[in-house]
Amino acid sequence: MRYWSCVSGLTTTSDGTNRYLVRPNGARADLAVRVVAAVARFNLGWSIAKSVVKIDIVRQRLRNQRLESSEFQKPADVVAWLGAVQAQDFAGAKWAVGLRARGVTDADVEHAFDTGGILRTHLLRPTWHFIAPADIRWMLALTSPRVHAMNAAYYRKCGLDSRLFARSRAVIERALQGGKQLTRSELASALRRAGIHADGMRLAYLMMRAELDAVMCSGARRGKQFTYALVAERAPDARTLERDEALAALTRRYFASRGPATLRDYSWWSGLTMREARAGVDMLRTTLVEDVIDGRTYWLVPSGAAVRRRAALPGRAYLLPNYDEYLIAYRDRGSVLDSPPAPRGAVDEYAHHLVVDGKVRGSWKRTLAFKTATVEVRPFRPLEKNDASALAAEAARYTRFLNMPVTLISRR
Repeated sequence: MRYWSCVSGLTTTSDGTNRYLVRPNGARADLAVRVVAAVARFNLGWSIAKSVVKIDIVRQRLRNQRLESSEFQKPADVVAWLGAVQAQDFAGAKWAVGLRARGVTDADVEHAFDTGGILRTHLLRPTWHFIAPADIRWMLALTSPRVHAMNAAYYRKCGLDSRLFARSRAVIERALQGGKQLTRSELASALRRAGIHADGMRLAYLMMRAELDAVMCSGARRGKQFTYALVAERAPDARTLERDEALAALTRRYFASRGPATLRDYSWWSGLTMREARAGVDMLRTTLVEDVIDGRTYWLVPSGAAVRRRAALPGRAYLLPNYDEYLIAYRDRGSVLDSPPAPRGAVDEYAHHLVVDGKVRGSWKRTLAFKTATVEVRPFRPLEKNDASALAAEAARYTRFLNMPVTLISRR
């Protein structure tokens, strides 16, 4: 909530302890108190008129996303809490899960994936996500129509129609039945043997369609290769829900794990229309908390005491992967983004996000060698001593996750 008082052409704002003279369009957005300014002989006399306790968006998200602390000890528990974890970058997605669980290593996440404790498939948007086996059917039934709508032009461009999708589905089901787990190239060969042209983008959309229709999902990795398995065999106990029940379940999962968030954020993440997102919130109005901050309406599921703006953030750094839900789950990321300097030529190499005290303060990249890793960090501006110490602690945590030495390099 922004409060400001215009005095002789200047706007005076305060956080209760420090005072600032700024222009109106630069008024601080993080105020926790209403300030009354009085003018006396060109000096400003201050008094606090009223305490306004507002939810701290950054800290509440860190808490709800289980980044600040976590009770989870298994990868499957993290994925179930979040509902879905964007996972086209497999290594990054594994680390995203590890960040939210105590003592979990890369090998633990890999084992959960290979044994079917967590699955990967296309849903929500046209990209891969980790998902809990119990949730895969109802979440696909709810969100896949919107993904099909997004893909429709590409289906037509590739010459794919309902008859061809039905033929390819039958081929894939026959190829995978009996517990078989096949790679993409092996499924492509099966499709070609059945007279279905399958390569390039055409193959990509045939495979995605089979995932969206809940025919197949991830199998265990075969070395470095990914395989596919039947959903019926990989998730035999997957739940099915009526549409309204599924919409309410997804809405609650999103705002519990990612709130405070707006309807626009939820629509972006889920792929649902704004109308559908609003209907989901309407179903839960008696259980959701509504808060208006800077003119925007935010929603969250109450979970104990809300984090208030009066509390100072502890010194904490996070090496977040490129598609981490802390950023990708929101359409508007302004509350966590610091303004970086103008991009440099090499900045694209540093695809991941350095977050300090909840704010994006730089980027980083990982380089793997034989039984060692190097993390190169590029802060937007030099780090304070406490922030540098927090970054070193996070690098040590990444060392434990990978179970290999990590060398930390900071560059400008």
